[in-house]
Amino acid sequence: MFGKVAADMLGLSDVGAVIRPENYDKVDADDYVFHEDNEKIFFLIKSKADEYCFTNLALIHLNGTSAMSKKRTLERHPYATHRISNVTLETAGTVDLDVEIKFTIGSTTLSIDVHKKHIEEVKDLYKALLRIAEITHENEIALDFARQSLDMAASTVSNIQKADINVAEQFNAINQSAFDWLSAAQKQYKVKDYTHVFERYINR
Repeated sequence: MFGKVAADMLGLSDVGAVIRPENYDKVDADDYVFHEDNEKIFFLIKSKADEYCFTNLALIHLNGTSAMSKKRTLERHPYATHRISNVTLETAGTVDLDVEIKFTIGSTTLSIDVHKKHIEEVKDLYKALLRIAEITHENEIALDFARQSLDMAASTVSNIQKADINVAEQFNAINQSAFDWLSAAQKQYKVKDYTHVFERYINR
């Protein structure tokens, strides 16, 4: 009964609707957000069967089998480990009722139909996802360069032969230095929190 009332209040159909922040407490996805760890919802699309909840840390997808069933599968896709790519937006034609935003996150390809009255909001989501995809791609290239640089440095050091060095001591020093350097590179180029992107592109 509550589900039907909430659906009526939010104006839901099989085509997705963009939910306003003041109504986040009326959707199921909010229960699976790590509020305790400062996770925050920035965009939410809901139809009668599915919910797509975009937070600063992950996409939370409540995957419904049909509009008539209450059974849901919860899927969480952290941006740090599930790269976003192939972001496209298909706008509505003259007789179409919906727009369609498509993207791949990790190994999952999603196609979300949203009522065309929400086109301006969906454009904002498109820009945010595209920017996250670009940042991830750029950081992967930079991290690869960093690893190549580390390998080159390690190879150079290994070719230096000095009879009077303490091999074990030198190994430990080099190993610790390499670990610290690569850890710093990972922190710089493996972004977990995209609050800055959502705040820039999502008009509230």
